[in-house]
Formats: sequence, structure tokens, C-alpha cells
Amino acid sequence: MGPPPEASLRATLSILTVVLSTVLAGNSVDVVSSSNELLTSSSPSPASPWPTPSQLPPASADLTTKRNGGDTRTPLSVERELDAARAVIRRAARRRDLGHGDGNVSTADSWFDAGVESSLLSSVYRNPAAFHRSYREMEKRFKVYVYEEGEPPILHAGPCKDIYSIEGRFIEQLELMAPAPPQGDRRRGVRTSDPARAHAFFLPFSVSQMVRFAYRPNTYDKTPLLALVGDYIRVVASRHPYWNRSAGADHFMLSCHDWGPEASMGHPELQANGIRALCNANTSEGFRPGKDVSVPEINLYDGDMPRQLLEPAPGLASRPFLAFFAGGRHGHVRDALLRHWKGRDPDVFPVFEHGKHQQGLGYYSFMRRARFCLCPSGYEVASPRVVEAVHAECVPVVVSDGYALPFADVLRWEAFSVAVPVADIPRLREVLERIPAAEVERLRQGVRLVKRHFMLHQPPERLDVFHMILHSVWLRRLNLRLDH
Repeated sequence: MGPPPEASLRATLSILTVVLSTVLAGNSVDVVSSSNELLTSSSPSPASPWPTPSQLPPASADLTTKRNGGDTRTPLSVERELDAARAVIRRAARRRDLGHGDGNVSTADSWFDAGVESSLLSSVYRNPAAFHRSYREMEKRFKVYVYEEGEPPILHAGPCKDIYSIEGRFIEQLELMAPAPPQGDRRRGVRTSDPARAHAFFLPFSVSQMVRFAYRPNTYDKTPLLALVGDYIRVVASRHPYWNRSAGADHFMLSCHDWGPEASMGHPELQANGIRALCNANTSEGFRPGKDVSVPEINLYDGDMPRQLLEPAPGLASRPFLAFFAGGRHGHVRDALLRHWKGRDPDVFPVFEHGKHQQGLGYYSFMRRARFCLCPSGYEVASPRVVEAVHAECVPVVVSDGYALPFADVLRWEAFSVAVPVADIPRLREVLERIPAAEVERLRQGVRLVKRHFMLHQPPERLDVFHMILHSVWLRRLNLRLDH
């Protein structure tokens, strides 16, 4: 028998101060999960890398988990709440329109569609009524318990600046929320202090912080990261019954580091059953769109969104550039893009390597003067340029293979972006030039509508990126039924 988890933790990183209590016996766990999806929608784009949501789990679907002959089942009230949410979302999904004034949705709920044409809503959202109802049910019911074990900097903290900032910002915002008291109003925020009332459980570790404090540079040895993740889960599983009752299926982690998927391998049940919210959402490397959550990558150089991207964006007539890219040769996709297009036509199709901008314009100024912003994958599939393009109201051109785009179970990305396979990089300019101006403006209307979902606020606001991530977790929890 190997050393106890806390010994491994100390050997890996002494600053992680958690103490392992009695370890539960490792009997097998039977998991029966629904493969059905979450929201009814119409057919996806043929190029979509994610499955089409079809229906919620039927009442007969369950997930049974027991250990040592003991009953660690989910409280009946929790599953009844989720059943009630599933039922009203099904009804909304069948209706499809928002139904203002018909007694189903009140005009007080116009926060979702105020001033937006129904045709635009229907083109951008897979099912506007289903999303609206699901989001309202999340606000009304969803409760998340955050495990308290462990200390910063590995746990309960993360980077709030740089390219991994969404990892730290999500952990920080969830931690700053005052937990609703055990007998308090269920509608008071998403966080709960009573794990028996929780629908989902958050594992508050930061892979970025693990890399910073536990990884030895230039070794490419990720063993310490896997050990930290595995040991932390064994700690919480030994102190609480919730991991064991579902084999981790109602637990989630969030990582924006490239190595987040590999870190999840530190515990086999996390990788197999858990909800992994990842920026590196590569379907060719094990990302599961129906189970995992794709998180948008946001680069906050100084902790805030760049001022230029928060200013009113210019219209199409003030955008002389067809498309724009500036960046380094990070990975084969960018290398191919730069080899084909760097410096070919800077007056119309400016493509630069970092530090070589021309015409006296800065990076964000180019974005705001371009109709399309090229967002190629780097070393991994995600790119912060997608969110930057949305903020600049520049149509994102996603140049990638295998990237499961964020919030795609709700949003139709084809309504506000252009997808270009890596093999079509030599034809990139031709592809974009063939899109008529009216279509570009239609895409930009979609960009303006979805911008609210890619905003970072402090504290978080309705429909922003923090709540959209939570909604993605909420959908995946709806798609799972634990045994009554």
C-alpha cells in the first residue's frame, strides 16, 4: 500500500496544507448515466464539432452510486427540484418562442430579448425559449457547494491577470459569493453552505498555480500536477460522502491552462465522470462536448479588459481592412497562416508577426478597423482573439481543427463567426472576400448580441461569462440523474 495522500502532497508541495482523515474503502461504483442531451434545438451546422442537444433525461434514467453497502443517495428534494426544472424547460423547448404576454413568460423577463428582433434571436440561439427558461431555472434553483479543504495559492486562488485569467476570476468570484444559509432563501445566489442542498460541487484547485509552484521548468514532467489533483480528490472523498455517491459525476473543475486536461488524469473518476470546464477544449484530445464545458480564453494583461475594446465600436463603413492578425508562430496553425499571408497585402489584409505592426496602429486599433479578425489556434486550440474580436465587433474567423467552441449548446456560432479548416488557410482571403457586405453586417449583428456573454464583470452580472459558464455546468447537471 502506498503512502497516504497527505504525505504525497507534502512531498509534492509543502504549501498545500490539507490533512487526510479516514480513507473510505475503494469499492466499485456503478454509474449509469444518460447519453441524452440538454435542450431541444434544430439541426446544427454540418461542420459543428459538438453533438446536437435533443432531449432531457427521461424519468427512468438514473445514476446509482453506493459504497460499502451504505446509502449515499442524493436527497429527494434536490432531484425533485431538477425534475421540475427539466419539465418546464421541455415545455419551453417545444414552444420555441418566448411567449411574452401568454402567461408563460412575463414582460418583466425582457432582460433577455429587450430591443432584439425575434429573427435575430432565433438565428443566434439554438432555441431562445429553452435557453431563457433554463437560465431562469438556474437562477431560481441552482446551488453549488465549494469544498473548503486546502489553502492558497494552489487552492481557492488563481491568476487574475494574463492568458489564464478566467481560471482565477471564476474561482475568485465563486469564493467571494456569500453562501446562502442552510435554511435561507434558495434564490439567494448560486453558492450554498449546505452540501446536502447542492446540485453540483466545485473543486477549487488551480492548474495554473500548480504549474507555477509545483512544476519544474523545462522538465515537461507533469507528475506533480497529477499527484496534487489526485490527492486533493482523495482528501475530499474521505471527508465527505458526495464524491463517492456519484463517482464524481456531479463535481466540476475549471482550468484555462493548456495542461488542464492532463491534470484531470490525476484521478481516474474525474477524467471519466467529472465535468471538466476547460479552455483547451480539443475534441481530438478527449474533450467531450456533451459532458465537459468549453470555457472562453480571455487575456487580461493588467487584470481588466482593454479600454479600447470597451469603447463604442465603429461601423462597417469605418473598417477598411478585410481581415487582421498579429501574433507569434505558436504552433503549426499560426505558422501556416504566417507563411501564407504575412506581409502579402498590409493595406487590405494585414497579417503581422508580433512587434511588426505597420501604419502606426496598435493591436486593438487594427481589430476595430477590420471586418474579420483571424483567430487561429496556437499551441492548443483556444485563442483569446475570439473574445477580443467579439468585443471589437469584428467577426471572428476561427481557424482550427477540433475546437469545441464555448457555449455551443446554446449559441449558433455560424450566426456570428466564420469557421475555416486549417487545410483552407491558402484560400483564406478568397473565402472572406466572397462573403457579401449584407452577410458581414448580419454576422456583426450576431456579434453585438452575444457580446454580453463574453463580458467579465466584478461582481458578475446576469448573462455574463461567469454565469454562462455556470449555465453550461447547470445544463450538464440537468443531463444527469442521481438515484433517489
